[in-house]
Amino acid sequence: MVVGALRRTSVAIGCAAFIAGPALAQAPAALPGYNAAIGESSISGISSGAFMAVQFGTAWSSVIKGVGVVAGGPYWCAKASGFFSYWSSITNATGPCLSGPLPGMSNFFAKADAKSASGAIDSLQFVSRQKVYLFHGYNDVVVARSVADAAADFYRHYLGEANRGNLYYQTTIGAGHSLVVAQDPHRADLNECKASISPFIDQCGYDQAGIILQHIYGALSSPKAGPLTGTIRPFDQSLYTKPGSVGSLSLGKTGYVFVPKECENGEACRVHIALHGCNQQEGPEIGRRFIERTGYNAWADNNRLIVLYPQTAAKWYPYNPHACWDWWGYVNYDDSYVTKSGAQIRTIKAMLDALTARATPAAVSSPAPAAESIMLRVIDRSDTGADLAWVPQADATAYRVYRAGADGPFAAVAEVAGPSFADSGLTPKTAYRWRIAAIVNGVEGRASEEAAATTRPVPAPCANPGACPIGE
Repeated sequence: MVVGALRRTSVAIGCAAFIAGPALAQAPAALPGYNAAIGESSISGISSGAFMAVQFGTAWSSVIKGVGVVAGGPYWCAKASGFFSYWSSITNATGPCLSGPLPGMSNFFAKADAKSASGAIDSLQFVSRQKVYLFHGYNDVVVARSVADAAADFYRHYLGEANRGNLYYQTTIGAGHSLVVAQDPHRADLNECKASISPFIDQCGYDQAGIILQHIYGALSSPKAGPLTGTIRPFDQSLYTKPGSVGSLSLGKTGYVFVPKECENGEACRVHIALHGCNQQEGPEIGRRFIERTGYNAWADNNRLIVLYPQTAAKWYPYNPHACWDWWGYVNYDDSYVTKSGAQIRTIKAMLDALTARATPAAVSSPAPAAESIMLRVIDRSDTGADLAWVPQADATAYRVYRAGADGPFAAVAEVAGPSFADSGLTPKTAYRWRIAAIVNGVEGRASEEAAATTRPVPAPCANPGACPIGE
């Protein structure tokens, strides 16, 4: 990691298994429009990409239905507010926003509330419906656990008790500063678990890409074996930066988008935005590993998901030597960077608008497994929680979630609107069972088959991240 005016932050996206890469079109051009409903869009990132994902997802919460935050913090963490606060925002970004602790949450809530009231960002009521995945690896040497805790507090504040099950927070994986993959066999060009070095993709036997996408969209079809049928397309990012240039926004000339074959053929699709972090842009250091080997494309290929990979660039002016996303105001030196008018947020939104330009009114649904009743999955588990997902059911207005121990009766624990639920308050190393039932026109349908899992143990105390032993 680099320490100076800016500390290096990074992003990588995990994969269940690396599958031979798809074809790569060669000539950067404009993004084509697809039959993708903009209201079905989602975003994720790690470190600087995670901070930007929080900013973008909050600013455009009316169209972003879910957010994945890996090693990131709360909205407006760096507290940039104007030209004369620029250096203090850098101090915040390289200090408490990485190493913690953050001085309370009231300022972050107040800023979000004020921006929403002014119309600079969407109504925060939309945040309350978002599905949110948070992650902190206990071997992360860059971003402290307390910073990720603050991100959780930010979302809990706006989700409220009624939507507490929309937030899943995983802290029991021994990853370093990375997004995590379940690569088997391990690849030499990816890291072993608990590393915080380039390319910031740790092989910890944990399918982070699949978990993020299923927490947002519900149960998806697993990646297929063999080569992907979709295509990675380069595109010209300068077409979306107006009135600025890619250089003035510290963006790369070329971005990338993965498009499944079905989306090319006009079928209804959705868009997920995957944000790299500092020193994770396509280039000599890591090539296209973030774009090609992070697991998103494998899940997207089999579930009609378009994955947008915008790219930053290292610049000395604006001062961004490690190609981070702008989460401290380095482009405009004011607090617009967390709003719809922020230069990079505006650019990403223009890309999203282009990709969704040919959407039709037809609803988008996940490919459903062949089963008469709801198929329930436990897609992840922590020491005190479990993440459940299922395929959305036609006409369902809500789902009732039931929980039981290893033995004994089921009891209702929640009623949720979407096809996932993060159960919490569980006991470590304990077996649980769950069922769900769809509610249609006020009538509860047949319960699903049981899904069972045992919560993980609490990680052993360790005061030396990066050297902590890897548990379960």
